[in-house]
Amino acid sequence: MINMISDTVTKPTPAMLDYMMKAEVGDDVFNEDPAINALQRRVSKMFGKEAALFCPSGTMTNQIAIKINTKPLDDVICDIDSHIYQSETGGYAFNSGVAITLIQGNHGKITAPQVIAATKPGFDWQPISRLVVVENTCNKGGGSFYTLDEIKPIAETCKSKGLKFHLDGARLFNALVESNESTEDWGTYFDTISVCMSKGLGAPVGSLLVGDADAIREARRFRKVMGGGMRQAGYLAAACTFALDHHIHRLKDDNDRAKIIGETLKPLSYVKSLKPVHSNIVIFELQDDIRDVDFIDKLKTKGVLAVPFGANTIRFVLHMDVSEQMVFDACKILKGI
Repeated sequence: MINMISDTVTKPTPAMLDYMMKAEVGDDVFNEDPAINALQRRVSKMFGKEAALFCPSGTMTNQIAIKINTKPLDDVICDIDSHIYQSETGGYAFNSGVAITLIQGNHGKITAPQVIAATKPGFDWQPISRLVVVENTCNKGGGSFYTLDEIKPIAETCKSKGLKFHLDGARLFNALVESNESTEDWGTYFDTISVCMSKGLGAPVGSLLVGDADAIREARRFRKVMGGGMRQAGYLAAACTFALDHHIHRLKDDNDRAKIIGETLKPLSYVKSLKPVHSNIVIFELQDDIRDVDFIDKLKTKGVLAVPFGANTIRFVLHMDVSEQMVFDACKILKGI
């Protein structure tokens, strides 16, 4: 089967498994896991930050970031397609007691003028604007990504308005292999950054939250209360270290292969519209007379796995377990439907 359901479906390579099993581990709740400590130091240094925290998931790192950057009755500003709004079960309200103001951006990307317009004036009957969140790449935006030139004015707006700025960097490395920008430069613009290792980088579990030392010290407390205090999780951290060593540059292959699928889909009669393909995600809308669930079933019978993605759309995600030959085979199947 050609599994393009998500880039989270990858399994550790034999080399990654071997590296994991050789990890030196300890009890991370007591800060005594060498593999986790080394990964946290490495990732914080990559972004020019003081500290990092290893967590089980990107949802947890995002939720902790909201918690440490706000207080109850505050307001979070983000795009309507943001993962924190669409796919984290309303955690911003449940965990942090905050409201949310949604911006209709361009394929998941917002601008500084939109942030200014969304910032509330502070009347008694309004929540207080406190945090801006952007996602790179944007999942529901079709893998769209910001460049530093686009981020800088938003960061400057946040600073002038006294707003905190968080990056949901779920697929940040997919963006960076396209823009050729550095993690350290990205780190200069944000108070906190979430980085996921279990998507395109191919680790089985793990995301990290980076920020200054005080923020991460507070984040550890909220990780614990959310049930995220882990023990000998250094085996998982080792997988993330291996991924950073070996799997970043190959993300360009995933991005390029997604563009091949996008070009294949463009002229096909059953495709009503196609989001621009910027990285490793392909999202297309079916013609009105075709049900997404029927289309998914037909794909499955031909050996291709994908997911319906709302409003009669289909999503493909390219990853390290989808080879170049699989992409050519998938394109042939798509043309034959």
